[in-house]
Amino acid sequence: MIKEVVLATGNKGKVKEFSKLLEGVFGKVISLSDLDSPPEVIEDGPTFRDNALKKAREIAEYSKKLTLADDSGLEVDGLDGRPGIYSARYSGEGATNKTNIVKLLAELGDNPNRKARFVCVLALVDPNGEELVVEGFCEGVILNESRGEGGFGYDPIFYLPDRRKTMAEVEPELKNTISHRANALKKLKTELERK
Repeated sequence: MIKEVVLATGNKGKVKEFSKLLEGVFGKVISLSDLDSPPEVIEDGPTFRDNALKKAREIAEYSKKLTLADDSGLEVDGLDGRPGIYSARYSGEGATNKTNIVKLLAELGDNPNRKARFVCVLALVDPNGEELVVEGFCEGVILNESRGEGGFGYDPIFYLPDRRKTMAEVEPELKNTISHRANALKKLKTELERK
C-alpha cells in the first residue's frame, strides 16, 4: 500500500467520494485544504486528460508528494458533447449545480437525443516525474427534471436506465461501484498492482 497521496481538489464532495473509493490503495488521502497555500491551477487544457495532468503535475511539484488529480464532467450527445470540460462552470461565473442543470436542460430542450456519459480522467503524478493516466465512464440518459437528493453536480438529471434511478437516487455505496470515478479508480488500482 502507498502511504500517502495528495488529492488535487478542494471540492468537499469529491474528497469524500474519493477517500471512500481509495481505501486500501493509499494509507492516507490528503486534499489541497491540508496543504499550506497551494497554487491555484488554471484548468485551460482542451481535454479532461490535459487538465488532470496539469493539476497533478503542478501540485506534485509544489507538495513534493505523490498527487492524484481528476478532471471529470458530463458529455451529452444531443449537445455535441457539451458541457464537457466546462461542466463545473457551464452556466458562467458563479455557477452552481442548480444553474448548470437549468442551463443544460434549457439548451437540450426537447431534443430526443438525451444519451450522455460521465467521464473521469485520473492522473497520478510522482514528484520524480513518473505519470499514470486512466479513464472511466458511466453511461446514462438526461431527464427533463431533477430527481433525488444525493450526489452533487448533474447527478439529479443523470438517469441510469438499468437501475431505474438517477445518480442522485442511488445509494452512495452503489454509486461508489458504478460511477465514472469508480470505474477510473478500478483501472488505476489494476495498473498500480502491476507495478
